[in-house]
Amino acid sequence: MSTQRLWLRCEKKEFERRSALTPTTAKKLIEAGFQISVERDEQRIFDDAEFEAVGCTLVENNSWPTAPTDVPIIGLKELPVSQEPLPHTHIQFAHCYKRQAGWSSILARFYKGGGTLYDLEFLTDATGRRVAAFGYHAGFAGAAAGALALASQRSGEKLGRLEPYENETAMIEGVKRTLGGSAKGVKALVIGALGRCGRGAVDLFRKIGLAEDDILKWDMAETAKGGPFQEILDVDIFINCIYLSSSIPPFLDHDQITAAGQDRRLLVVVDVSCDTTNPFNPIPIYSINTTFSEPTVPVDLRRDLPSLSVISIDHLPTLLPREASEQFSNDLLPSLLELPRRKLVKVWTDAEKLFHEKQKEAVEAEGL
Repeated sequence: MSTQRLWLRCEKKEFERRSALTPTTAKKLIEAGFQISVERDEQRIFDDAEFEAVGCTLVENNSWPTAPTDVPIIGLKELPVSQEPLPHTHIQFAHCYKRQAGWSSILARFYKGGGTLYDLEFLTDATGRRVAAFGYHAGFAGAAAGALALASQRSGEKLGRLEPYENETAMIEGVKRTLGGSAKGVKALVIGALGRCGRGAVDLFRKIGLAEDDILKWDMAETAKGGPFQEILDVDIFINCIYLSSSIPPFLDHDQITAAGQDRRLLVVVDVSCDTTNPFNPIPIYSINTTFSEPTVPVDLRRDLPSLSVISIDHLPTLLPREASEQFSNDLLPSLLELPRRKLVKVWTDAEKLFHEKQKEAVEAEGL
């Protein structure tokens, strides 16, 4: 049996420090017979030398387009916008299967190049559950960012640039310090509280000192009646952690916010789900993704109303890049070990089938 090659590309998204492979998981793949090339990347949380020490071959930054086309390319976030055809097999989050902005042009690149996309969001096990997800750390980091934004709002300031933390302890202590030592008295509502993402948000709030009764944990039962929900306006921080798959009534809208007038308690919305360009976005009060350098966007309201900020960063787990990468890559490892048999193993065959279905829709949309 021939050696399975795998190429870890660098990340081009600004501030993205996570990695789809870690030195730990790369070592296990090499022990299983893989040959792994790793692009040099100063932005990545893991030093190049850590990969080299476990047997990976270091290659130049962003050199994957020159790799043999039979070598799968693995990364995390989407590739930079381009019209260049893609002849390789790519394993990544592409953010194009739910008709997000630019979805058809992304898939058209694979059609033109003859390549294949295995979208990490849609690698699922026999029960339909994702084999690997950053959900927990997305919720954890999103809640931390929300607490930091609340502290800024209360001081009449705008939240400044966010910097990744070395570890969870540093994050918790940093957030508590910014809040004056504790988050006691802060009230938060988490929608999607039973999922991985929601559990992460709830855990962060507990660890920074919110009282249990001040963490409202909502899931499908609480939202079944349909929004908008007054309860969102009665907390300091609202965290949206749902997985959106179809149209639902909005959780919160401009009319509801305006009608609340000066009585609104809500100051910060964290849209961890980040369905900003999704036509079904249940939080239609903002229209752009925010970034680590500009973490918040103000909601456009009358000047006499209290300000309201939204955080909509689509790679929040990079606030805890090392821990988030280790957890995700370890969860992905069993599927990666099956990569040589990807034409036979269900997790891969299902993902490829979905790719071809979505690509067909894109080809029609692009008129190709």
